[in-house]
Amino acid sequence: TSFAACTDIVISKGASEDGSVITSHTVDGRYDSRIQIIPAKEFDEGEMAPVYENIVYADRMDLKKLGEIPQVDKTYKYFHGAYPYANEKQVIIGETTLGGARETKNSEEAIMTIEQLEIFALQRADTAREAIQIMGRLAEEYGYRESCWLGECLTVTDPNEAWVFEIFGVGPLWTKDSGKPGAVWAAKKVPNGHVTVVPNYSRIRKIEENSDDMMYSENYKETAIELGLYDPEEDGEFIWNKVYGGVTDSKSNRLWRFYNLMQPSKNWEFENTMNCPFSIKPEEKVSVQEVIAMFRDTQEGTKHDMTEAEGWYYEDDGEKVKSPLATPQVNSDWRNILNIDYYRPIARYYCSYYFVSQARDWLPDEVGGVVWFGLDNPENSPFIPMYVGVESVPESWSTLNRDKLDRDSAWWAFALVDDTVNRRYGDLKPELDKVLKPMQQHMFEMQGIVEQKAFDYLMDGRNEKAKEYLTNYTSSLMNAAEKRYWELSDEFLYELNNNRH
Repeated sequence: TSFAACTDIVISKGASEDGSVITSHTVDGRYDSRIQIIPAKEFDEGEMAPVYENIVYADRMDLKKLGEIPQVDKTYKYFHGAYPYANEKQVIIGETTLGGARETKNSEEAIMTIEQLEIFALQRADTAREAIQIMGRLAEEYGYRESCWLGECLTVTDPNEAWVFEIFGVGPLWTKDSGKPGAVWAAKKVPNGHVTVVPNYSRIRKIEENSDDMMYSENYKETAIELGLYDPEEDGEFIWNKVYGGVTDSKSNRLWRFYNLMQPSKNWEFENTMNCPFSIKPEEKVSVQEVIAMFRDTQEGTKHDMTEAEGWYYEDDGEKVKSPLATPQVNSDWRNILNIDYYRPIARYYCSYYFVSQARDWLPDEVGGVVWFGLDNPENSPFIPMYVGVESVPESWSTLNRDKLDRDSAWWAFALVDDTVNRRYGDLKPELDKVLKPMQQHMFEMQGIVEQKAFDYLMDGRNEKAKEYLTNYTSSLMNAAEKRYWELSDEFLYELNNNRH
């Protein structure tokens, strides 16, 4: 089962231009896009940590407490959203839902959703490996509970390693008292020098036992046999994504596009993405700017470019003319009217928030970990550098009400610009790019300068000063971008008005 939600691209240390470890996430759908920075905290012995449901929808639903687990002495500061994504130790996590075999559907007793596991991992882990071990252990003990649709994948990184972690339930009959693990999971390290993408379906194939580059729950085979998903006599070799992921003939446009961008000479086939290797070595080293460009990708210039569909063209004085309405962010109404074949690009108009992150071992954590964060559609919004040393963000970036147009919420500024641009894409996209491209370029150019200054403060032992400096810098970019986008939304609304002449 594959469907059109989140995309994670992962670049290992040896594959990136500067030695960053990169992960990323587009949170596609209606989810909580507020940035909340949860401070580090110390606890007394015997204290308990609550386990909640509805974290992904917390902007509009009450959290529901499902249980509690023993608290640790001290938790790290972390960045909380629908899917919590980074901590002060440069552990950074992307998420993408997998679907999978229906038989894995969790029991009512299972309480650990993927986003609650992320919280515990970010609060407690110093490394990607440790984060995975914590999540695996908690899911086995307390039961993995789906919050979106069956299986889940997390792309877990730190300044040295990148991992793909996949998890499924063990079926509706599990009880905590059974003493059996309440989850099956596997995690595979992205080989150094390689890149990968997870586009909503399971990518792990073989479980390599006794490998330092693989972690997994011991019950992975026996649970599959119990659930009737695998018969060792008849099915031969155990293939994880076939057994649990239900992956048999998936065609993923996003995987096809990414692998072709990374290894153009190989000419990857669209029909056969299911059998693509777990990861590949890119023909050239990859920069964070290039990953950001991929997140804006709408397949322009490929056979899957939806702006080139026949239906957008019409005759004018014997010439073929392309309508300014032609957009890659095409919804089902336009597709049905114009008979457009749908190829899912990475950038989509129904995204809540997104990020591309860097974890870097040659810089102190405060400045080494940076989450290039943005709201709404990555094609038409900026990626703003938010360092893990940042202590707060502007209030409008931690405010969200999608049930009315809210000028106190930054999300609305970016959503309105995206919406208006996509109504007359041919005319308004070039106008937006005149603003967005220099704005983004400025952020890239400032990166080295800002990081050097923060680094100098940290080397002088002025840690609080460094954090304050990074906080002010990120906040100033967020405020400026939001302000400009509110202005653009008014300018574009004026352009769309058909009665102004």
